[in-house]
Amino acid sequence: MPKLLAVIDYQNDFVTGSLGFEGAAAIDGGIARLAQQYLAQGDHVLFTYDTHDDEYLETREGRALPIPHCNPKNSGWRLYGKTQELCCETCCNSQIHTVNKHTFGMPPAELVRLGKELPDLREILVVGVVTNMCVISNAVLMQAQWPEAVITVDAALCRSFDPMLHDKALDVMASLQMIVINHETRGVI
Repeated sequence: MPKLLAVIDYQNDFVTGSLGFEGAAAIDGGIARLAQQYLAQGDHVLFTYDTHDDEYLETREGRALPIPHCNPKNSGWRLYGKTQELCCETCCNSQIHTVNKHTFGMPPAELVRLGKELPDLREILVVGVVTNMCVISNAVLMQAQWPEAVITVDAALCRSFDPMLHDKALDVMASLQMIVINHETRGVI
């Protein structure tokens, strides 16, 4: 049975760009190493790309978060660091899947496409940014697409601009019967 590593929105704009935050760069090596391991084992890697065009500020999300980001015309849209290098080295690899998304979660049609490409998926490992927004949204969507898959979230390879919301999102994912690993509880309720 194939396994999937889902790398959520690990893009320049969330690491060092317009929405970059402290700590996001620290997970680059770990994500790149995991992706290399998955590919070497014959498993699959999914990269989601937060994707916004020039009209972003006129969208519901843009009105709530009026900071242009992740426009495919700009370098902020690209994956970050070693993770980007890995993707470039293996760009034609059939084990790599990509989804451009225009809001927090993947579009339903893309989930259906992935479900057809990976019908026997039984294990999903989720990493990336932002834990309390896009990571949790996509983990829930993947749980709906593959209801029998074991979904694991690696807290050490997820980040948020807000550590308290990061912890709360991890707690919510655990309450949704996802396995959260490498999570050191900080006593946040």
